[in-house]
Amino acid sequence: VCVLYFLWVPSKYKHLPNLHNEKVVLLACGSFNPITNMHLRMFELARDHLVDTGQYRVVKGIISPVGDGYKKKGLIEASHRLEMARLATKDSDWITVDAWECLQPEWVETAKVVRHHYDDLLAAEQNIDDVDTVKYTKRRRVEENHFQGSSSDRGRDSSQVMLLCGADVLESFGIPNLWKQEDIAEIVGRYGLVCITRNSNDPHKFIHQSDTLWKYRKNIHVVREWVTNEISATHIRRALRRGRSVRYLLPDKVVRYVQENDLYSAESEKKNADVVLAPFQKCSGALSS
Repeated sequence: VCVLYFLWVPSKYKHLPNLHNEKVVLLACGSFNPITNMHLRMFELARDHLVDTGQYRVVKGIISPVGDGYKKKGLIEASHRLEMARLATKDSDWITVDAWECLQPEWVETAKVVRHHYDDLLAAEQNIDDVDTVKYTKRRRVEENHFQGSSSDRGRDSSQVMLLCGADVLESFGIPNLWKQEDIAEIVGRYGLVCITRNSNDPHKFIHQSDTLWKYRKNIHVVREWVTNEISATHIRRALRRGRSVRYLLPDKVVRYVQENDLYSAESEKKNADVVLAPFQKCSGALSS
């Protein structure tokens, strides 16, 4: 005799998250010069994808603007970029803005930024007073395991930070001297990556061509944006310099802030024009020492 049992779940409860799924905090690092609707859209796409896997529960999104020390051409002051990001996320119930990275006196490698937010997350979960002890213990465990505790091996009760980025960032891993190989291994191997891609990109091919990315490929979530959206901060700055409207490309609050502070002029675009990008400066300094 075969007896089948069916569990009936009222429809009003089906939308609730599975509390046993692994908690994820999505972290986006970048210039946000300025922040656009596409930047915000990336968080929504990433959350939908991770939830659809049935393995994750996205509890928070963090936007971390890079500091002025990055020295990118046309990069306006961090104070303005930080405020625009705060205005853009003001109405969000899960995406926040963190100022730690952009307030550092010098440029901070992305791996260190991810590590910082993971340490903060770990300290908050441990509910203990000695934060330094938590950070020391965590870093020691990372060194001992050498990334063996990948995102797929963590317990269900733990939380993790995943770096959220576009396909251009993923492909930038292959630019000589822009990223340290050990940083790439830590970001992808220890934490995980969510990559938003478009029809013109082929991240799977790039992953296949990289030994490091291939090794940790199970920690890389590729999410395709099927709705064509070519919003670019570079194009937006150009439109602003020419007095063109950028409404509906940026959140309205950001558009007003740009106008009120007269941001993005021909003069601002020349900033850092003759300066070497901070990662290349650091690499050249290491090579010469």
